[in-house]
Amino acid sequence: MPCKVKKKGAVKWLASVMKDGQRRQKVFDTKAEALDWEAEQRKAVEPSATPTASLTALDWATQYLDFAQKFASRTIWEKKAAFKALFKVVDPGSDPIALQPGKVLNALQPVSKSQSGHAANKMRKNLVAAWYWGVKYLSFPEKNPCQIDRFPETKSPRYVPSEQDFWAAYDAANPYDQRMLLAYLNTAARKRELFGMTWADVDFDNRRVRLWTAKREGGAKEFDWIPMTDDLFATMVEQRKHARGDLVFPDPETGESFTSRQHYLERLCKRAKVRTFCWHAIRHLSASILIQNQVPLPTIQKILRHKNLTTTQGYIHELDNARDLMAALSRTNKSPRTRSNRPRADLVAVK
Repeated sequence: MPCKVKKKGAVKWLASVMKDGQRRQKVFDTKAEALDWEAEQRKAVEPSATPTASLTALDWATQYLDFAQKFASRTIWEKKAAFKALFKVVDPGSDPIALQPGKVLNALQPVSKSQSGHAANKMRKNLVAAWYWGVKYLSFPEKNPCQIDRFPETKSPRYVPSEQDFWAAYDAANPYDQRMLLAYLNTAARKRELFGMTWADVDFDNRRVRLWTAKREGGAKEFDWIPMTDDLFATMVEQRKHARGDLVFPDPETGESFTSRQHYLERLCKRAKVRTFCWHAIRHLSASILIQNQVPLPTIQKILRHKNLTTTQGYIHELDNARDLMAALSRTNKSPRTRSNRPRADLVAVK
């Protein structure tokens, strides 16, 4: 998918395609031109109905990675890393049909030792998916040589902050980030869902926000409407006053979407003198508050937008305090805080 770039002060469109194991790029004046060029380039690497004698393991990887461009950048990076590990023990020029489970095991065992069993299992998962893609588009054999035994891994539960620690971090943040933190708690959104939210996704009349996700089968984007609590509504009204573009929470320095903010919460928690937690832990905290207020699990599943109830159950953590259903996510009713300590409507946006 083409992306915007700046060339000599002018906005251009950078087209990018994987072809013959290499990344090919070209800059165009318009997005339409960039899309046309990418389409033409992909025709040359489109999967054939049946494998040919010239199809190599590298061809398989190249075609699959080109197909995977619709996924998030992190997912693409993980898939590339899986093939990189595989090609340390498998000749990229070899016939992929000749791939044996032993080769896959030899490729991933060093990863399990040098990194972790979890890292090796993620590579295994991506190679399994790549092979099944080959079954569908390249007529690979149904028996998947990448489906080796999973590696043992030590799983430690994700740290979910207490409500007290969350509000301590909230108090240590600047007004702009306080509004963002409140939005995370009141929507149980994933990080990139809030980063990509636009004002078209905020329905003030019906007091709801729309969250888009690509975490669905095939990577297709879908949306769900989430009701706004009173505090979230007031926060969105205040945020709208300072809006400088289509994004609800853009990077204040660039006006564009945040790309990561990976270390922001780490610095914020250090400033607040609380144990470090991540953006996704706030989503878990929202779920925990809801379950402690006896919100039915299927309702929490809808709020978290999980397809599988089992996934929702994994989000449930014990908390000490009780709240009233969705109103529990509103700071208005937080104890020991008083109503005077709720997020105010006169917050000032960061310049």
